[in-house]
Amino acid sequence: MAAPGAVAVAEHGAGSETAQSPVEAPAGVSRRQQFGNRFLTDPSQVFQHNAWDNVEWTEEREAAARRKVQENSEPLPAEKQEDYEVRANEYWNDFYKIHKNRFFKDRHWLFTEFPELALNCRTKAGGDTLDGGAGRDGEGPASSHTDVSSFNGCDFPGSESTYRVGCGVGNTVFPILKTNNDPGLFVYCCDFSSTAVELIETNEDFDPQRCFAFVHDLSDPEAEFPVPNGSLDVIVLIFVLSALHPDRMYVSISRLARLLKPGGMLLLRDYGRYDMAQLRFKKGRCLSENFYVRGDGTRVYFFTQDELHELFTRAGLEKVQNLVDRRLQVNRGKQLTMHRVWIQCKYRKASGADGGRAAGEARSGSEAR
Repeated sequence: MAAPGAVAVAEHGAGSETAQSPVEAPAGVSRRQQFGNRFLTDPSQVFQHNAWDNVEWTEEREAAARRKVQENSEPLPAEKQEDYEVRANEYWNDFYKIHKNRFFKDRHWLFTEFPELALNCRTKAGGDTLDGGAGRDGEGPASSHTDVSSFNGCDFPGSESTYRVGCGVGNTVFPILKTNNDPGLFVYCCDFSSTAVELIETNEDFDPQRCFAFVHDLSDPEAEFPVPNGSLDVIVLIFVLSALHPDRMYVSISRLARLLKPGGMLLLRDYGRYDMAQLRFKKGRCLSENFYVRGDGTRVYFFTQDELHELFTRAGLEKVQNLVDRRLQVNRGKQLTMHRVWIQCKYRKASGADGGRAAGEARSGSEAR
């Protein structure tokens, strides 16, 4: 489930980039500058701004980060790890019960980094509605508690829409609904937590005529979606994939790839290797290599660009963008600096692709486990 800069792109790996070329702002959308425009050239000026873009890491800093990770890399016992796996739903429900709607903050950078979601910037990825799409003739979408397995290829929520977006329930769905007023837009949002879905449905900005919320376990390849394969124009994963067990990530991406229309786009922003959050984990929090459990029981993985590239291309998607955002955030009041590392990706489903091979591989991988 997330700045315009004219910085040159540097390739150094199978899916690697370090900066982003400029993106034209969609009409009618106010935004901040795309990352890549504020550079720290004089270290003595570090506290003049709240953040600095594309900060170069020295070999010493990277080596220190690597040592820090290795120091705290002893994995928890298998029975403890199993407990976090089995109780994952409980931990995420508790997370949303504590944070409630405070978690739904405005991601003001969303449309800068992903203009595919904003007003007047979209292009149809695979035509209009699916053939035979009867729609619901003025009815709102079914309740999120409806058994999604009851939907078929021509009768599903948003079947009459012309641009369909799938995302999580965090800070993505409401900015999309508020910013993109395309009458053909329909958004599907899901979460592992039933509490999160209830918070979405009771929010004053929730519009059942333009949005369908449902509970879903992304890591379960057999779980039903409320839409048929080949029906979504865009899928957005903003800090979503990192919450899954690493062994289930490929199966999840393969399943999502099947939902995309030919030419449809998968957008991702997530934690990068050696992000400040990873370096803050102490001993007793490591589950496996680069995979940790937080104090509240929720889990998080920290990616490299090449790992994500391998996941997406193996699922049959083509790279459009894969870049790392190394940002220096500053607390000017406390005179503190914080090195953040995020990875941002755009991968497209090839025109004419049906996802059959990826789906078969996903099922085989699931059976093998």
